[in-house]
Amino acid sequence: MAALSSKGSPQLVISAIGSDRPGIVNALSQLIVQNNGNIDDSRMTVLGGEFAIILLISASLNELKTIEQVLKQQANYLELNIITKQTDGDALPHSVSVEKKIPYIVEVLAMDNPGIVYQLADFFSSREINIQSLQTDRYPAPHTGTQMFAIEMIITVPQSIIINDLREDFLNLCDDMNLDASIEAPRL
Repeated sequence: MAALSSKGSPQLVISAIGSDRPGIVNALSQLIVQNNGNIDDSRMTVLGGEFAIILLISASLNELKTIEQVLKQQANYLELNIITKQTDGDALPHSVSVEKKIPYIVEVLAMDNPGIVYQLADFFSSREINIQSLQTDRYPAPHTGTQMFAIEMIITVPQSIIINDLREDFLNLCDDMNLDASIEAPRL
């Protein structure tokens, strides 16, 4: 869920990675709440035994600065590599178009092969379509054990793009790559 801050409100993006163990989320959230921060949005996962988290925090500017300082001081104790970046909420860089964008869900399933993510990212990037989120998973197929690769992404498509044309081009690319794929509007 996107942050509910007003446009231009100060926010802090926190990225942290470290060996997976119980209590990391508890320790980070405790530091944030003790310093009057609010977690507006987050993503976390374990990859290869490493825990990774991205948090979007809202608070006053002074409180955000305090949270940044406390996180830097506590990084070694928490056994985390922590990067922080202040942002002004939903403000857009001057170079970003303000054209309305419509979200779509893209799902792809295939036998695992190198370059799938690159080719899909290249397809959307070349059309000025932003990938909002991307999740991949690799697993053995039932019965055969063949390595399968699944991708789920949310893209934002500019209103000026005709979705039926985009869908047709995307599915043609996927057919050429031997990928099962779909591109659909999110269900409400």
